[in-house]
Amino acid sequence: MALDYRKCAEQITANIGGGSNVISAAHCATRLRLVIADNSKVNKAALENVDGVKGMFESNGQLQLIIGTGTVNKVYDEFLSVAGVSAASKDDVKKAAASKMPWWKKILKTPGDVFVPILPAIVASGLMMGLVEALAKAIPSFADSGWFGFLDMVANTAFALLPVLVAISSARVFGGNIFLGGVIGIMMVHPALMNAWTVTPTSVIPAWDLGIFTINQVGYQGHVIPVILAVLLMSNVEKWLHKKVPEMIDLFVTPLVTVLVTAFATFVVIGPIFSILENWVLKGAEWLVTSTGGIGALVMDALYPWTVVMGLHHMYNVIEAGMLSGALGLNIWMPIASAANFAQFGACLAVAIKCRNAKLKSVALPSSLSASLGITEPAIFGVNFRFMKPFIAGVIGGAVGALFGSLTGLGATTYGVTGIPGLLAINNIPIYVIELLIASGIAFAVTMVIWKEEKPEDAPAAAPAPAAAAPAIEVPSVSVIRCAAGSVLQPVKGTVIAREEIPDDTFASGVLGDGIGVQPDDDKVVAPFDGTISSVAESQHAVGIESNGMELLIHVGVDTVNMKGDGFTCLVKEGDEVKAGQPLIIFDRAKIKAAGYSDTVAVLLTNSDDLEGVECGAK
Repeated sequence: MALDYRKCAEQITANIGGGSNVISAAHCATRLRLVIADNSKVNKAALENVDGVKGMFESNGQLQLIIGTGTVNKVYDEFLSVAGVSAASKDDVKKAAASKMPWWKKILKTPGDVFVPILPAIVASGLMMGLVEALAKAIPSFADSGWFGFLDMVANTAFALLPVLVAISSARVFGGNIFLGGVIGIMMVHPALMNAWTVTPTSVIPAWDLGIFTINQVGYQGHVIPVILAVLLMSNVEKWLHKKVPEMIDLFVTPLVTVLVTAFATFVVIGPIFSILENWVLKGAEWLVTSTGGIGALVMDALYPWTVVMGLHHMYNVIEAGMLSGALGLNIWMPIASAANFAQFGACLAVAIKCRNAKLKSVALPSSLSASLGITEPAIFGVNFRFMKPFIAGVIGGAVGALFGSLTGLGATTYGVTGIPGLLAINNIPIYVIELLIASGIAFAVTMVIWKEEKPEDAPAAAPAPAAAAPAIEVPSVSVIRCAAGSVLQPVKGTVIAREEIPDDTFASGVLGDGIGVQPDDDKVVAPFDGTISSVAESQHAVGIESNGMELLIHVGVDTVNMKGDGFTCLVKEGDEVKAGQPLIIFDRAKIKAAGYSDTVAVLLTNSDDLEGVECGAK
């Protein structure tokens, strides 16, 4: 059955504390991204059970609901209408969310904001490097050909000029002029400077003597932290000058002063100090992975999924970029991330196989396949972290896989790809495959052992209403729809007709489910069974009611939505518990006919395809 986008949006709104509790709302390809004012008003358990929501998580100050490609945009449109909020871009949501984040998390998040936009360039270059090197090893003559020289140049461009890409992206993040940022990046790898990759401990580095200080004539190839900090300074200087410099001379004074101030600060202070600190970080990371008997890799892999949950995993891009452009020339961090991600695939797959809940299975299986390709958000947030035990199983499997990868010397020619796509960038494909099998196999086995599907708890019985307030109950006796889950009694007095005779193509075709029509002799719709009101149309002409797995739509009239509620009084609201025979809708048949519409009542079992033994007709 097609998802009811309006109903999904209404249930989301109800369980986040209403539209007034939403600061900002946007959506990406698969997720509804919300910034909430008061998180205590969010009913997370109820949100996870909303039909259409495949999972939820909180990341970087955002409440993100996984809905799916092709669906999220439709739910989003309905959400804006239901919640009464205005549309926002993803950047608007990120800014709103960032304003609520603690300072330390903002610092850790920044590298991710810088590196994520340039990942396509890095991935393309890294994969090409891996392919070119593989061809050179397989065909010795290729290594001496013009093709090798050309393709090697193309593949290395992004890494040779990485500071330029980082500078442009940093300027965008910090709100500076991206072209001035590009100038700072180019300056740091200018041909007038010695290439940092050619510098050795015995190299004689020339310097410019500026009187009060000297500047070493060496570039910053392979460095990213000094570049980010330099552009951070540049952006703040530029903003300050725009506020202080008169508009008449701002166009040429601001960029000139900005570049000069940043250049001196970069080559005198920022570059020399932070390039040394960055080298220490890289050496420490390499020591953890290579010089601790694999224990460092095991520990880091166990921590990695938790940083994914916090949305901080992109900070590792700084380390990976440094490894690729440093003396090692190999990203030995990638196998750690890949083992962690593939282990979450194994855990999620186990849930998909073991669970019996149809909705959970429909979420877990595609999410596990996504995780095998390195996209782990659906698996982690929609399944594993939600139930926690599969997530822990993934942590265990990933840690063991990373230990094996470290001991066997795995490394990659790029970053930004893990899982199956990582086969194109890894230095030893057979060993890498074994690492993935170890990580996913252990996670799968542990999940199968420790995770058990919990049976849904029975909803507490509704408190009985006072006798004086109880509506008059007239329990109908005619059964009009029957299935293995139960029976639907005739909800309105009149003549029962076949679904195909309902004067509406949508109802008659069965696209909304099997059922019957009633040509009414009365003006009152009553509950056809004991159940829960799942939806109420704004124009009060239709209600949804659920019970024992049956999802029923009672729709009064054809095209009566155009009456905008005139002639209809709905006596219940969404979430109400009702008894068979309890009045639900009072409608004015004369007004319906005067408006030129049919008053036929459609009674449709909207999930009839999911139920066994469905029979329609009066008995």
